[in-house]
Amino acid sequence: MANSGNGGIFDLGELRNLIDELGSVSGEEREALLSEMAGGDDDCDCGDCDSEVLSFPPVEVAPAGELAATVLSVPLVRDARRLAEWTGAREVTAEGLLPPADAEKAVRELGLKPDRLRLVWIVAVNSGLLRITREGASPGPGLPADLMEFWDGVVMDVLDRTEEGLTGSAVADEHLTEMLATIYATSDGITYSALVEGMLQAHEIGCEARASEMRRLREELPGELDAALDLLSYCGLFERTADGVRLTPLGVWAVRQDLLREGHDAPLLAEVAGYADLSAAELVDAMLSGEAPSSAPMLWVERRVAEDAARELIKVAASGTAGQRGVIGTILEEMGPEAEPAMREALAEPTMWRHAAVWLGVRDLEAPALTEDDGTWLAVDTLATLLHIPDAREAMAEFEALEAGDELLRLVEEISRSSHPDAIAVLDLLGADHPDPKVAKAARKAAMKARSR
Repeated sequence: MANSGNGGIFDLGELRNLIDELGSVSGEEREALLSEMAGGDDDCDCGDCDSEVLSFPPVEVAPAGELAATVLSVPLVRDARRLAEWTGAREVTAEGLLPPADAEKAVRELGLKPDRLRLVWIVAVNSGLLRITREGASPGPGLPADLMEFWDGVVMDVLDRTEEGLTGSAVADEHLTEMLATIYATSDGITYSALVEGMLQAHEIGCEARASEMRRLREELPGELDAALDLLSYCGLFERTADGVRLTPLGVWAVRQDLLREGHDAPLLAEVAGYADLSAAELVDAMLSGEAPSSAPMLWVERRVAEDAARELIKVAASGTAGQRGVIGTILEEMGPEAEPAMREALAEPTMWRHAAVWLGVRDLEAPALTEDDGTWLAVDTLATLLHIPDAREAMAEFEALEAGDELLRLVEEISRSSHPDAIAVLDLLGADHPDPKVAKAARKAAMKARSR
């Protein structure tokens, strides 16, 4: 999202589950959950690195006309219009701001909070309500015809102020865009206690905060966050609930716009609703072809009993291709212990039992041990998904296991001895398309060995 300089705070794959889990798991388990969500190895905050494309649950957005009718009632927008009318034509400072005496007068006569005047002024100027020239301030052209475009600009002005201390809380400013995305992913909103705990954990992990700082923040953040939420409610993004906070309809629309700008998958409910009625095989095929968005499985699983959904998927995977198993594996990874009975049944499937063993083991459930040969088989099965992707060469870049080096060369040799039916096809693919000449040559040689066997 705009100005989300801290990178991977709040991974968003299981956010809706997280809200409930934060209140029910032990402290150690909660830290593990949030550590995984924080993208633990990603400590770069340069802002230039490619960010991960995230998939968000589908949302319902109010009709544009209905939303547009509420834009002008947002307190920030209302005050920006009042300030522009009050300012009219007058001199400004070299920085394009009201002189101190006029600023004090505006605060007094318009009933504005002093710490919000700068934000209101920026919105008035950037939205065209006021025009600033060397001669001073003067009335702008007024509101544009497209109020939703106007609203989008207002929200971007708000988010861009975090580096200047938008909310009065350094932690809230640091993690504001991630917080907005988190609440966007939870249609019913988030409890206040879960939000505080989530931000504390995110700050501790993402910013490597020391124990002394965390002790201070545990005392101060609740009050800071309460004030920050007041400011964000004033900006029209949040609204209070009985025990927490949620996005307003305008907030949902604005956050979605920002997510789409950043290249994330943030569909409307209407766009994915049809996928919920597909069979498991039809859903997987739609995912493989690229027809269905990556968020479609979320809704598909939600409409079913988890155990039954897992069983349907496993049936397809057991008799399907590696490509189908790859898609199904990503869906099963998002499912919790409620899918355990189906995964235990999968231990009897020749092409699925290794995947099921890993699934169980990751969740600290009893699972059969895997040998090195089993590990190679799984590696081949994973790489074989490339055989079912239109642009395999481009997709290779997303497989960390395919980074050139001694480990990959050893894996190539192990693949040549694997019993996986796609082993030779994977070696042929690496031999033809891997960008590193040394790896490609080794893969071609290994494929010849495998054929001779």
